[in-house]
Amino acid sequence: MTLSSVFPDTHIALAHGNGGRLMRELIASLFARHLANEHLNTQVDAADLPLSTDEGELMMTTDGFTVEPLEFPGGNIGSLAVHGTINDLAVSGALPRYLSLNAFIEEGLEVALLDRVLASMAAACRESEVKVVAGDTKVLRRGQGGGIYFAVTGIGIRPRTLKLGLDRIRPGDTILVSGSVGDHGTAVLLAREQFGLSGELQSDSASVLPITQALCDIPGLRFLRDPTRGGLATVAHEIAHATGHSVRLQQASIPVQDPVRMVCDILGYDPLYLACEGRVVAVVEQASANQAMECLHGLGYHDAAIIGSIESGKAMVILETDIGGERILQELEDDPLPRIC
Repeated sequence: MTLSSVFPDTHIALAHGNGGRLMRELIASLFARHLANEHLNTQVDAADLPLSTDEGELMMTTDGFTVEPLEFPGGNIGSLAVHGTINDLAVSGALPRYLSLNAFIEEGLEVALLDRVLASMAAACRESEVKVVAGDTKVLRRGQGGGIYFAVTGIGIRPRTLKLGLDRIRPGDTILVSGSVGDHGTAVLLAREQFGLSGELQSDSASVLPITQALCDIPGLRFLRDPTRGGLATVAHEIAHATGHSVRLQQASIPVQDPVRMVCDILGYDPLYLACEGRVVAVVEQASANQAMECLHGLGYHDAAIIGSIESGKAMVILETDIGGERILQELEDDPLPRIC
């Protein structure tokens, strides 16, 4: 078997890291092909380790973080790195406990900026009661990095009785989202002050732990995911591919803030493909959907909404448009906003 027969591209492109089809093919054809073992599952945010404690199952996740600019309205790369790692554990049903931190710092970075980033990281850790217990630091030559890159690994504990996963989703289940979509991607774009655009929109970067801990008490909860790279549409495609069923979304029900909609209209972006950093997509059985919504609204997530359902049929994502039509949402190919998360 030749390399070209399992992975047709000859060079890596930015789109291979956008969370869409090309990234999925990269992971399956190269990483998983070489590194496959009985514990590797590329469809989950956190791995269930073959270890346990009296409190439950140990869960592990790891992620890399790069964003441009390093500071943006609502956060910076420090808080983003902590929130992103915590959130991958949270949507797996785990309570985050410990983090390890690898910092790749570019020569010439302003020390005051690094200090602000680390202070923000520390505040995010305190908020979610997690601790950084190990780490490593490397300094890259000037021009070889984007200021700072972080790689963070997280350990958490999940109750043994909690079972979540794509394999538990069934036709008839309901899809909901915990808040407005596309906020992070749009806030970072505006912070770059490109295209003559600027604004006060805040990133949604935050821990989703309060959301996931509440939803895990809802009977009939099937699946949780945070829609980061590739946004809501990419999570929908992930569900369709894994289940073999259709995902039907109602455009009129999907919460999108006016500034996000305006920027997308001007630049031709689709908010459904833009990154979120503090939102949860949940799949619950239909009978529990209203209870889940009441729970989120009661916690103050007033934009939370039921946005679609799972249907028997071909694996695809169907969007019912505002004007009553339907269109097929394609998988993300190119990355419209590189270096978002």
